[in-house]
Amino acid sequence: MSQLSLASLSIILGLGYLVPQIYGLAKPGDFREKLRSFPRSNSWGYLLVTIATLWFLRTVQQEDISDFANYKKFMLIGFGALGVASCIYVKDFLAVRGYAVLLLLLAKLMVETARWVDSDWRLVIVTWAYIWALGGMWFTISPWRVRDIILWTTATESRMRFICGIRGAFGLLVIGLGVFVF
Repeated sequence: MSQLSLASLSIILGLGYLVPQIYGLAKPGDFREKLRSFPRSNSWGYLLVTIATLWFLRTVQQEDISDFANYKKFMLIGFGALGVASCIYVKDFLAVRGYAVLLLLLAKLMVETARWVDSDWRLVIVTWAYIWALGGMWFTISPWRVRDIILWTTATESRMRFICGIRGAFGLLVIGLGVFVF
């Protein structure tokens, strides 16, 4: 079980989701360029894949599955090597691949943290986690979809502002749940 409370996690996730939307509303041109360069950015790719690999290795290390206890050392070495090899051999859409794995890991954290909270509002976080899990799987299989979504989202300034506004409102809702409900 996670050491993080659902209230703290909601505030962190809400802020993490809200801040980019505020930037998008304040500086739409700059935000558009940064978003459009993200999918093929090697620097973002190295950073996100490194974070995802380390987080996944920590998760595997903490798992207490007796069926795999004898193989845990080999699994850690193999998964670590896979993370490094991804950065070397799979540079195409590396940032999206790292982002996708982080979405899956965040979804796991969100569901585990919300599991024991006795409030129907936790379903907002759980539903969001499942959407992220589906997105993480879909973007792993077809990473160019992120580029397509970004191009559609940023096609016009009005569309981008509208989407940033909706996402910002959702970020505020999640922060509000963390402060007032959980």
